[in-house]
Amino acid sequence: MNKTLSKLIAEFVGTATLVAVVVGSGIMGTNLSQDFGVALLTNTVSTVLALGLLIYVIGPISGAHFNPAVTLTQWLGKQVSGLHAIYFTVAQVFGAILGSVVANLMFDLSAIQIATHERVSSGTIIGEIIATAGLITVIGVFSSRGQGALIPIAVPAWIGSAYFFTSSTSFANPAVTIGRVFSNTFAGIAPDSVAPFIVAQLVGALLGFVLVKGISNVSN
Repeated sequence: MNKTLSKLIAEFVGTATLVAVVVGSGIMGTNLSQDFGVALLTNTVSTVLALGLLIYVIGPISGAHFNPAVTLTQWLGKQVSGLHAIYFTVAQVFGAILGSVVANLMFDLSAIQIATHERVSSGTIIGEIIATAGLITVIGVFSSRGQGALIPIAVPAWIGSAYFFTSSTSFANPAVTIGRVFSNTFAGIAPDSVAPFIVAQLVGALLGFVLVKGISNVSN
């Protein structure tokens, strides 16, 4: 199989699986309890464990981006080409949509729904900037130190923590944000909230990229 195609399939399947976990565990959490805290904890634990495993499994194939913000910073750092970044982003977005559809079907819901959960506020936008900037910083710092083997632990640790300390519950991923539109469940996000969230994520990604460059320069 063509190496590029293998990478695209890996990104598609990895992102689809990640979103199926995020949405599915959110549905399970609300099925288990009407307590928002219990549902969020269920959602967080499941996402953290699955994300770590997915990075371990798919990392050697495609780098396990699963996230256009990560791919963007890889392009800015000249680690991937512009065309490569576009292909990855398309695979990630379509994978994310499929992940929501699969999660809906697993719980006997309509395959395609449109979420109604409005999430935009000044606080959640700040939260998304911080969550995404932190994610990019964690990846960049460990990579620059030659400690890439720790990324499957460090990235889930950051995301799991940010689920609880950011008001947005740390989407930190434009593809996942788009995918979550298609499930009107605990993890869903209304279409009107998508553009502000993605803008915040891209701003966070750029801030993280600059921060990593600054840290690297100081280290050198």
